[in-house]
Amino acid sequence: MADYVIIGNRTPRLDGVAKVTGEAKYADDLYSPGMLWGKILRSPYPHARVVAIDVDQARRLPGVKAVVTGQDTLGIPYGRGDAAKYLPPNLAGKVANYDSDKHPLAMEKVRYIGDEVAAVAAVDEATALEALELIRVEYELLPGVFDPIKAMDEAAPRVHDFAERNISNKIFWDFGDVEKGFKEAYLIREDRFITSAVTHAPLEPRGCMAVFDKTGKLTLWTSSQAPYYRRRQLSIVFNMPESKIRVITPFVGGGFGGKVCFCEPDYQAALLSRITNKPVKITYTREEEFTSTSRRHPMVIDLKTGVTRDGILTAMQCNIIADGGAYFHTGPVVMYLAGAFLVTLYRLKNVRYSGIRVFTNNIPSGPQRGHGAVQPRFAAESQLDMIAEDLGIDPVDIRLKNALHPGDITPNKFRVQTCGLRECIQISAQQTRWAEKIKSPIQGQGVGISAGAFISGMAIPPHTTSGAQVKLHEDGGVSLFTGVTEIGQGSDTVLAQITADVLGVDIDDIRVISSDTEVTPVHAGSFSSRGTYWGGKAVRAAALDAKKQLFEVAAAILEANPEDLEARDRKIFVKGSLDKAIPIKDVILASMMARDGNPIMGRGFFKARVDPVNFETGEGNVTPAYSFESQIAEVEVNHETGKVKLVNMTVGHDTGTTINPMAVEGQLEGSVSMGMGQTLMEEIVSKKGLIMNTSFLEYGIHTSMDMPQVRCILVDTENPDDPFEPKEAGEGTQVATPSAIANAVYNATGVRIKELPITPEKILKAFGKREDQAGKPK
Repeated sequence: MADYVIIGNRTPRLDGVAKVTGEAKYADDLYSPGMLWGKILRSPYPHARVVAIDVDQARRLPGVKAVVTGQDTLGIPYGRGDAAKYLPPNLAGKVANYDSDKHPLAMEKVRYIGDEVAAVAAVDEATALEALELIRVEYELLPGVFDPIKAMDEAAPRVHDFAERNISNKIFWDFGDVEKGFKEAYLIREDRFITSAVTHAPLEPRGCMAVFDKTGKLTLWTSSQAPYYRRRQLSIVFNMPESKIRVITPFVGGGFGGKVCFCEPDYQAALLSRITNKPVKITYTREEEFTSTSRRHPMVIDLKTGVTRDGILTAMQCNIIADGGAYFHTGPVVMYLAGAFLVTLYRLKNVRYSGIRVFTNNIPSGPQRGHGAVQPRFAAESQLDMIAEDLGIDPVDIRLKNALHPGDITPNKFRVQTCGLRECIQISAQQTRWAEKIKSPIQGQGVGISAGAFISGMAIPPHTTSGAQVKLHEDGGVSLFTGVTEIGQGSDTVLAQITADVLGVDIDDIRVISSDTEVTPVHAGSFSSRGTYWGGKAVRAAALDAKKQLFEVAAAILEANPEDLEARDRKIFVKGSLDKAIPIKDVILASMMARDGNPIMGRGFFKARVDPVNFETGEGNVTPAYSFESQIAEVEVNHETGKVKLVNMTVGHDTGTTINPMAVEGQLEGSVSMGMGQTLMEEIVSKKGLIMNTSFLEYGIHTSMDMPQVRCILVDTENPDDPFEPKEAGEGTQVATPSAIANAVYNATGVRIKELPITPEKILKAFGKREDQAGKPK
């Protein structure tokens, strides 16, 4: 491994003090003189035609400064479909087979309860809310459809006129010889698994403040995960140059994928600002977070898997039907990923995949932590345990037999250069005393294992590169400019560590300026687990560029060759001669005072060398690095109440180059927490599109008191072709959590729950069925 000084340290977060003292300013904390408060009127119906909107009374209310509807917009929809125009003609049709379909304010129809209809700006929040009540909307009610399977009936109401049988998109792949694989199988299992809708539940609701100035320039402060992507969306719907839009991300109180795509409430605030010539702020309520944003895709997964007598996988067939809700959102991406992750973990030559995403009149489904991987992995890992039991094989052994190896190429052309999966499984099993616990179970206690994999950034046009700049100051301080968005994951700290390590300065010398499209280089956003890998490589390149300039100046002062120099402890010295050193700040000043006056500013960028993914065939290498992990869950189940308590979770994670172990452990613990919630208690309950549990109390989200003891095992893997390879650690951990817990529940109870969440009611019902079957005569 490389000789690092600051990389690999357990460095406290740079933003920690600001957050715990209340100094940190989030979107709702922002204020500007003359600022107006904005509110959004939403549809009370799941499906209706907007016949007429009367806003006269609202406009006449004292304190109201503007009321807007879809007729006040340019009528331009937005979405992810515009990505194809940035690709060569031979690839444009393969990457995104869908169009933009979302209007920030309804034009002709509303398609779910919560769809945006109008917006107001007023001198205070109370007046804005009163104005919403004065808007009169005439609707023509239309029949709705809420079940994705029923929505595909020919006679079902159409959510979008262009979508036959309400099919949003469908993907079909067939790798290898599936039929032959099943013929070679000793055992074939077929099972259906169901996952429910869950919300992101960030502590900070969505919020923004928008200012259109007299020159027509828009400045937006927004709680977003992707400022550059948000700028592009606003450029589309306002039909204005991206360079005239500045997007700044203040402190963000969590996103988890939910603050990536939809440009509400940013668009409504910006439109109201342009009309009023005043700053406008909009902050969602907690109820709006539940009813008017997006959710994880609910899926019905039919899985058929064949294995040899020894447990070697021979073939798999997976059919998924996903409830996409009212709009495209990232639907085609999630359906691609759901299929791709079937072959990202184990050696499997023969696989057939059918993925259908269906429009319904439910809240839109979009990206959420572990996008596309969580649902099919719950099914596949649960079924793999069932197969292991049928064959009498230890669940750990069957995973080790099939695990991918470094250098493997999957059927869909994923190139796995490094893979620590086997090490994760083996070390976790050893530290939890797996063999002992699985052979000698204790009444009401269970242990279960699962594995997962994820990507370190997916290239999505046009933002397929990441840039960084490093500016050195006369006193030896360093300003780092990065487009990576700090959303609570600790990216500012990790990138500062990389910069400090390269330059030989202290972490306290680094000032991070991130997520401002006006001054920071481009970065796609903090989603798809790209921050540390893509952003880290760009930052390292920028720091190396600055270091090269430093060494050229220092070499002349020290009368040495630049390649013989080293930087450490804020000094530059000749290797092996610590006494022959010069402070870095003196070198910076000398460079500025020299004839050419170079102030030393480093520039760096990174573009992943991957193959474009063909959405039709499923082939292509989606990421430069794949992370792997295992989880072993230990649960206690009360057989009288059916209540499950997750007691311990042991996580083994392949981190590549570990930048900050403490930050990685925090991410792993957070993923386990989120995955545990989805597995045991979280579920959006709706009736005909109306969400019934719109608060934390009703939704049933767990607290810190419910958290298990989490043991983290970090497995470093080194790529000989690229020694600096920090893999993702923020999403992949959640992928394996549901199935690990489900397998542990089965081990503790003897009943297999194939539908999330695993509630006490489902366990008791399964107990009842088992007793009924036991009592029947054979």
